[in-house]
Amino acid sequence: MNAQQIQTFFATLRAANPSPQTELEYASVFELLSAVLLSAQATDVGVNKATRRLFPVANTPQKILTLGLEGLSEYIRTIGLYRSKAKHLMATCQILVEQHGGQVPRSREALEALPGVGRKTANVVLNVAFGEPTMAVDTHLFRVSNRTGLAPGKTPLAVEMGLLKRIPAEFMVDAHHWLILHGRYVCKARQPLCSACTVSSQCDHGRRLQSVLD
Repeated sequence: MNAQQIQTFFATLRAANPSPQTELEYASVFELLSAVLLSAQATDVGVNKATRRLFPVANTPQKILTLGLEGLSEYIRTIGLYRSKAKHLMATCQILVEQHGGQVPRSREALEALPGVGRKTANVVLNVAFGEPTMAVDTHLFRVSNRTGLAPGKTPLAVEMGLLKRIPAEFMVDAHHWLILHGRYVCKARQPLCSACTVSSQCDHGRRLQSVLD
């Protein structure tokens, strides 16, 4: 994709969804951090079902610690890898209470120092909670970036760096939401819905497909 195609690509996505939001449900920065931590290798729908039960009971680091490991595990046992995620969340809450006054830190370094929080999770929190122009590369962003030619790369970090370099500044804050939603509902892994895609004419894959059909 060239610069003009990228501009049109994101302008089209923005016109269809001017204010994209994460599909994870949260009411505070800590709830967001917890939900993203729990969402690794799980669906947002599955995480939301669990946190709808958990957050009314425990929605701060101290309340999670008060629940204890077994108590927390009972609330999130429907989520994949719930045992290890419960341990990570408990350890994260301990650090938040002891080192950050119970608040979620705003720096990447401090976020990535939390158990279970990697670069992708830190990027989500920095973007969604604090409005920073970060790019959280999950499986959807990785696939869409490579398939469309937007920012090809062999690793998530390479794709992230490519996206940060190539996406115009006016789209940057919302770009990762548009790309996630596009990958989740249109540019699917096995059967991309190219015939229903509003940006296929800007996409390398879409243009190749159209040339074959022509």
